[in-house]
This record gives sequence, structure tokens and C-alpha cells, in this order.
Amino acid sequence: MVDVPIGAKPSPTTGSLSRRMIFTAAAWIALLLIGGGFALDRVLTTAITQNFDDQLEYVLQSLLLTSEVASGDEVVFNREPADQRFLEPGSGAYWQVSARGRDVFPSRSLWDRQLAYGRVHDDRDVHVYDSAQFAEEKLRIAERDVMLPGSPTKWRFQVAQSREALDEQIAVLRRTLMRSFALLALGLIILSAIQTLYGLWPLRKVRDEIARMRAGTSNRIGSAMPDEVAPMVDELNALIEHNERQAEEARRHAGNLAHALKTPLTVIMNAATADADDLAETVVREARTMRRQVDHHLARARAVGRRGSAHSRADVWPSLESVERAVGRLYRHVRIDVDGPRKGTSGDLQVHVERQDLDEMLGNLIENAAKYGGGSVFTTVGAQAGFVEFLVEDDGPGIPAEERGRIFDRGVRLDTGKPGTGLGLAIVRDVAEIYGGTVALEESEDLGGLLVRLRLPAAN
Repeated sequence: MVDVPIGAKPSPTTGSLSRRMIFTAAAWIALLLIGGGFALDRVLTTAITQNFDDQLEYVLQSLLLTSEVASGDEVVFNREPADQRFLEPGSGAYWQVSARGRDVFPSRSLWDRQLAYGRVHDDRDVHVYDSAQFAEEKLRIAERDVMLPGSPTKWRFQVAQSREALDEQIAVLRRTLMRSFALLALGLIILSAIQTLYGLWPLRKVRDEIARMRAGTSNRIGSAMPDEVAPMVDELNALIEHNERQAEEARRHAGNLAHALKTPLTVIMNAATADADDLAETVVREARTMRRQVDHHLARARAVGRRGSAHSRADVWPSLESVERAVGRLYRHVRIDVDGPRKGTSGDLQVHVERQDLDEMLGNLIENAAKYGGGSVFTTVGAQAGFVEFLVEDDGPGIPAEERGRIFDRGVRLDTGKPGTGLGLAIVRDVAEIYGGTVALEESEDLGGLLVRLRLPAAN
């Protein structure tokens, strides 16, 4: 029984998987054995009956070969049948020679009884059938109509034997089959149960490992698993690692945000305590700083919360075209060109990034190029060894190589004459790294300004 945490509702179930598998196997085994037993019973019963009939036909053929017609049109045998049962009354073995309108020549075992002549038929071949003409016993009769040499009469030779021995053999056969198949069914069902319990044992180990993780005694499933279960365990460990990383990032972001807000709050408190003349300006300035920090950390928190390479997916061209139109409306004097493999040429480019985060990164890069460039922005996109690479170039003054590392710091702005928060490139870098991408600053060879190289994991 699985322990459920206090206050938690147990998950709905559809019943035991073990019982379902054992029941299915038992039903299938029973169906196969019943069908196979019925078929085997038919085959063996037919074989036993055929052997019984062959003995009757052998005796009948012996009678035919040793019979002849004596004077007075009587049938006699030049050699009596060797089976002594024909001489013992009521022995269960009988023979009879008869014809219509003629006296009957029966075996002594019939005593005062006679075998029925039966319906009119011409048994040139041996005819075998069951008969209930004797109330005390059922008979199996083999008969044949022949014309003996020297006699114009068609004689019917009949050999009969009680079905008791035959029915007993069939009954023994069926009892043996039923017992054997019942034992076989029981063994197969037990084998199926053992196989099911043994096969599902790794899932119980996984459950126990998860219980230990919940109890805090371990943080991963470390036991060796079969090949079929190992991928699930790997994915579960990856999910746990992903959640731990997100929790750690959330704690770090909360600490960074608290640290970033601590200084502006201290400045405001000091100004308010000292009743400074520029209190209003100080509050506005520091509040603007705090808002920038909050916006930055909220952007990172959204990216971390939405991250997931298995389901995060965004089409590149719709995002690029949307950002191009938005920036073009803000900076109408700037020419923005986009180049790369369009839809239907080399496949639809997709990245393992949420669409909102992709829009935010491209928007920051293209807007910065339009804001600080000289009027021309050129964006190139293409696939590069498992990544989609974006190159955003402008014809502005660029950034000196020694300043390119510092520009990614929060709040750093090299051109303070234009409005901005100084968080655009920092947000791009942080969000790209969350998704496993990179961003680098270089010098544009074609336009002479800044070239930003953004690489994101490809989804196709």
C-alpha cells in the first residue's frame, strides 16, 4: 500500500496493474486450453473409435472369407471365428448372417436375440453405426451385404460389439485430458503471476525510491533499472534536477532582488530621516532604479518558469516579422532588413524557446540597433549545428572591445543621452542562458557598427 502525505488526496486509479495482467493471461490461457483440449479430444476420440471399428471390420472380413453356402441355401463357415466371446451368451460380441425371407444364422452369444436387419440399403462397402436395439447395452455394428458363390440370395453379414469398452476408453481419455489441462492451466497461471510480479518489481523499486526522496533520505533514484524502465527513471531524475535548479534560481533571484533593492531603500530612508530638501527627487530617482531591477528579475523569473526544452517551441519567422514591424513603427527613420531561409526553402526554423521570450530578446536587440545605430539595421538568421543563429548588425559607432563585457552588467549604459534602463542586453543574456543559448558582441564587417550574435537551441 502506498503511503499518502497528510492532507493529500490519493490519485485516482484504474485498479491493480498486476491483477489486470494476471487476469488477462489467465483468460487467454483458459481460452487456448479449452479450444486445444476440445480439438485434441475430437482427434483422440476419433482415433480410438476408428481403431474399434477396424477390429469390427477385421472380424467381419474373416467371416466373409470363411463363409460358404451349403445345401438348402444355408450359410456355413469352414472355420469358426477364433474369438471365444462369440460362444458365450451375452458376452458383448456378436455376429449374424441374415437375408430377407430367410432363416437367420446368429452367433451363440446372441442366444435368443437377433440383430435388427435395419433399413434397406445396399452395403457393398462396410457400414458401421451405433445401435440401441438392445435395451441393456449399446452396440457398435459393422455390416456388409454380399452375394455368396452358388447362392442367388443377398446376405447381410453383421458383427456387433458392446460400446461399453469403447465408452470407457473415451471416458478415461477425457478424464486424463481434463486433469492434465487443468494442471497445465494452473501451472501457466502461476508462471504468469510470477512473471508479472517479477516484471513489475522495478516499478515497486521506483516507488520506494520516490518515497525515500520524499522522506529526505535521498535526492535521486540511483538503483540500476531494466532497459525498459531506465529511460523513465532518467527522465524523472532530470525532472527532479530541473525543479531543483529552478528552485535554486528562484532563491538566487529573490536574494539578488533583495540585495538590489536594499541600497535604493536605504538612500530613501536616509533622505527621509534627514528631511532632505531633494527628498522628492531622491524618491523618484531611486524608485525608478528599483522598478528597473524589478522588471529585470521579473523577466528572468518568467523565463525560468516557462523553460522546458521538451515543450518550449517557437517559430522564428513570425517572431522576427512581428518585432520588425513593431520596431519599424517606433523608429520610422531606420531601415530594417531581415534575411535568411524563408518558409518552404530549408524548412521552418524553430527554437526551444517560448514565443514571448523570443520576442523579448529579438525586440531588445533590434530596438537597441535602431536606437543607437546610424539608420540601418540588418538581421540575419540561419541554422548552425543544432542552433539557430541570429546576427543583428547596425551602422552606429559600435562598442569598443574593452567595454563589451561590461555592457552586459545591469544598468550599464554607454550612451546616457538616449532614454533607456540599461537592462536590455542583460535581459537578453540572462534569458538566452536560461534556455541554453549564448549571446556575444562583435564588430560588423559590412555596416561597421555593432554585431550581436545570438544563438538559441534549434527545435527542428
